[in-house]
Amino acid sequence: MVTANVTITYELGMHARPATAFTETAARFASDVTVARVDRPDAPVDGKAMLSLLTLALTCGTEIRISATGPDAQPAVDALVALVRADFTEPDPS
Repeated sequence: MVTANVTITYELGMHARPATAFTETAARFASDVTVARVDRPDAPVDGKAMLSLLTLALTCGTEIRISATGPDAQPAVDALVALVRADFTEPDPS
């Protein structure tokens, strides 16, 4: 299992658009991805399920733990951490 903590810096937090970007990025990987709030003992949710992510009520300043298990766990966590740090915008591939 690969795990990383990252703080949400996007001023609007993780609403529908950022959650969609997160789940679409997570879905590119074969590994299972989970997300949990660091400040709550709740069970982690499926990082590939937008509605599950929205139940975490992730606002600006919330620290989350992203975990992945599987053949491409490290690249999955790295990509998701980068996405959160970029305020849920993917870099322009051109």
